[in-house]
Formats: sequence, structure tokens, C-alpha cells
Amino acid sequence: MFGLGFAEILIIAVIAILFLGPDKLPSAMVDVAKFFRQVKNTVGNVKDSLEQEMNVSEIKAEALAYKRELLDAKEELAKKADLTSLGANLTSLDGNILDEIEEDSVAKKHKPKEEKITFEKNTKKENVDV
Repeated sequence: MFGLGFAEILIIAVIAILFLGPDKLPSAMVDVAKFFRQVKNTVGNVKDSLEQEMNVSEIKAEALAYKRELLDAKEELAKKADLTSLGANLTSLDGNILDEIEEDSVAKKHKPKEEKITFEKNTKKENVDV
């Protein structure tokens, strides 16, 4: 208690016997014990009163609830951000694919028909059924 060793307690007891005498020492020890008990009870009551006034446990519970809500909102926002970026990527892909299709169709329309020029005589081949 209070970081006192056996030697310090013995010195305090000897000084108390010298000042109080052997007649008053037992009643003084009882009074000191009562005083420390009252101080301990008073400190406990003050703590309880403060906790009731401040509702510390309720505040902690509310803070944890807000923290959970914020974490849930953060996760939901992250999911939506991922979906938005995915949608933007798909939109850009759709645009690129449509552009390529339009370019192909325009190129086919304006592309001249290639003809193979040869100096060979065209011969008709007859199909023979076997």
C-alpha cells in the first residue's frame, strides 16, 4: 500500500507509539482505518456519479454505432465507385466498338471493288456429276 516497505511501516509505528503513547495508539489506528475507508467510498461514489451523469457507456455505444455506419457507407461507396468505373469502361468500349463498326461500313462503301486482271483466257469448266 502506497509503496511502503516493511522497514518504513516499522519506523512509522515506532514514531506513532512515541507521539501517541500505548494508550491512544489502538484508537488512533481505528480512526485512521475509518478515514481511509471513507475516502475510498467517497471516491467510488464520485466515480459512479460522474459515470451516471456523463452516460459514458451510452456515449461509447453511440460512437461505435456511428463508426459502424461510417464503415458500411465507405464500403458501399467503394462498391459504387467500382461499378461506376466499370460502367465508364464499358461505355468507352461500346463507343470504340461502334466507331470501328462505322469505320468498317464506311470503308466497305467507299472501297472500290478489286478486280483481278489476267491475260488468260476464261474457260468455262463443266461440272461433271460422278
